[in-house]
Amino acid sequence: MTEIEFIEALKNKSREAYAKLLDDFQHKVYGTCLSFVPNKEDAEDIAQDVFVEVFNSISKFKGQSKLSTWIYKITTNKCLEFIRKRNTKKRLAFLQSLSGDHFEIDRTNYFTEMNHPGIILENKEKSETLFLAINSLPEVQRIAFTLHKIDGKSYQEVSEITEKSISAVESLMFRAKKNLQNTLEHFYKNNR
Repeated sequence: MTEIEFIEALKNKSREAYAKLLDDFQHKVYGTCLSFVPNKEDAEDIAQDVFVEVFNSISKFKGQSKLSTWIYKITTNKCLEFIRKRNTKKRLAFLQSLSGDHFEIDRTNYFTEMNHPGIILENKEKSETLFLAINSLPEVQRIAFTLHKIDGKSYQEVSEITEKSISAVESLMFRAKKNLQNTLEHFYKNNR
């Protein structure tokens, strides 16, 4: 079955096509969600929301990009919606600490999945610090960095998902790395 035939089957509400969609994308979408939101239960909930959105809006898919690119756009948007809504005290405290003298991390059990293949660090505390630093990046930098460095997407794929040129993605990656370096240096300087 070609991608065009597959998309038509999805638009026609074929159970077989939906099953294939889940088989083909379930783990990939969950992995991307986990890259943005390192909590197993939250990532599972977001992944479910992604497939509900795909099922509900497949009729609007125009075929101007690959189906996988469209699904990753939905996934990225759902993750960002979740992050925006989750204005918890620990996130606000972290952001406020960047401008103050004291840098404190709330070490709750939010970070449950530290064995994600894209994040291989020595221990959970370093992983928590890194995820908090990534989440402090400006949104466009966070998206590019997460998709490329954590989720393993190529610059070309990041470009398609974000609808930005490859040179813009390269620039975002450069700035994201620089900002992360500064944030992490600030943290380690204040926690010695």
